[in-house]
Formats: sequence, C-alpha cells, structure tokens
Amino acid sequence: MSAVLPILIALAVFLTLGALAFGVFTMARGGQANARNSNRLMRARVILQFVAITLILIAFLVSSD
Repeated sequence: MSAVLPILIALAVFLTLGALAFGVFTMARGGQANARNSNRLMRARVILQFVAITLILIAFLVSSD
C-alpha cells in the first residue's frame, strides 16, 4: 500500500498538468474547438486538482503516524 499512494499522486499531478496544457493550447488556437471545450477542460482540471490535493493530504496524514 505504501507504494501505491505516491504513484496515484504522480498520476493525478501529471493528469492535471495535461489538462492544463491541453486547455491552454486549445485556448491559444481559439475558434470552435475553444468555444466547445473550454468549460469542460476547466472542470476536468479543477476536479483533477482536487483529487491530487486530497491524495497529498492523505499521504501527509498517513506519514505523520
């Protein structure tokens, strides 16, 4: 179990970074793709950030014992 949590944290952080990068790239291109996907990408990024922060807090709580 001790090796699973860091892997999940890294995965959540990289997925958040990917959603952010894809959102910035789509916004820079503009056009129809930006209008269609901007809110969806922002929601995905916020959810992924919440998951990453929650996992980090769980790791701190587990390691403090």
